[in-house]
Amino acid sequence: MKNHLKRIASPRTWIILRKENTFITRPNPGGHPLDQGLALGTILRDELKLASTMREIKKVLENNEILVDGKRRKDHRYLVGLFDVITIPLTKKAYRLWLDQKGRIIVAEIKESESKIKPCKIVGKTMLAGKKIQFHLHDGKNLIADLKAKVGDTLILSLPKLEVKEVFALQPGAAVFLTKGKHSGDSGTLKELKGGEAVYLKGKEKIETAKDYIFVLGKDKPIIELKMTNQ
Repeated sequence: MKNHLKRIASPRTWIILRKENTFITRPNPGGHPLDQGLALGTILRDELKLASTMREIKKVLENNEILVDGKRRKDHRYLVGLFDVITIPLTKKAYRLWLDQKGRIIVAEIKESESKIKPCKIVGKTMLAGKKIQFHLHDGKNLIADLKAKVGDTLILSLPKLEVKEVFALQPGAAVFLTKGKHSGDSGTLKELKGGEAVYLKGKEKIETAKDYIFVLGKDKPIIELKMTNQ
């Protein structure tokens, strides 16, 4: 895989100046799709303005604790994706990757209490020996747990221990967020499921979308604050 990526050919979900420079840091393969994440170095330089060049960012990562989901990361190409939490102990600030109402990736500052949890959508399940169940999560993590949960449900994990704090079922009445499709970045209340389709309410408006695009964030209201910026 190439180590470089032309800005003009980068995913449309990236909010970047495409004609300012020719190339941008290409993230290493990770648990997230390329269009739902950014390289850690790019976030620290362009979004959080911790330094002005990538060379300086590399020194920052080497000499300071930069945590992603509670674990220290030193690779400037590390892929940080949707709902991942970046914590900078030196500044006592935390950030979460989000989608704005145009479906573009943003880095939003969050409260300290929210930096301790992370919502993870179940995208698959595997039965292991001893009747143990392994849950496959949207960020590439795999979790073995004795839970009554199905594909499409959301697990609220503690950081950094990844203990399951709560399970939110994909069912009518749930607070949901759209991660893909033309309504990406939108939120509302799930009204009904029918096959591979879903209907959610935004105010009094009924909107149809694909079931796979739905990400549950709470039973009746989101467990984390929704950053509804529209840059």
